[in-house]
Amino acid sequence: MTPTDATDATDATDATDATDATDATDALPAADTADATPHKRTTRQRGAVREALDATEGFVSAQGLHARLRDTGSTIGLATVYRALGGLADEGAADVLQQDGETLYRACTPGTHHHHLICRTCGTTVEIEADEVESWAQRVAAEHGFTRANHVVDVFGECAACSARR
Repeated sequence: MTPTDATDATDATDATDATDATDATDALPAADTADATPHKRTTRQRGAVREALDATEGFVSAQGLHARLRDTGSTIGLATVYRALGGLADEGAADVLQQDGETLYRACTPGTHHHHLICRTCGTTVEIEADEVESWAQRVAAEHGFTRANHVVDVFGECAACSARR
């Protein structure tokens, strides 16, 4: 059982997830949403998670996003937040980052391949293109007989504002 499965199992008994289950029937037609896919319904909860993620600066954990939603009066359960974030990541609508053993999410533009500069201090994130990295990754993969190679590049450092405070 993964940590998410454990959370799902625990949350399934949570009264807030009972609300989530009944509200899942409030699916919106795919034509009404920008992030709908043929395989994933867009529910009111999923839309609320997407909006909360869009309004968040930098990366945030599922627990952090859930707390923000709760602070605004939302009854969306933690398991639903995990599922929605996982779906958004699968669709390319959210970037995923592993940091200190925790999965963090950030809204991004689907369909664009990019990399990140991330401030270790404040979490400020800048999306960057790196054509040199693209050609290097393909060349190294080909040299070793790999095909259909992909990669993730996150560069960590300290942003100008945090550097200036030191």
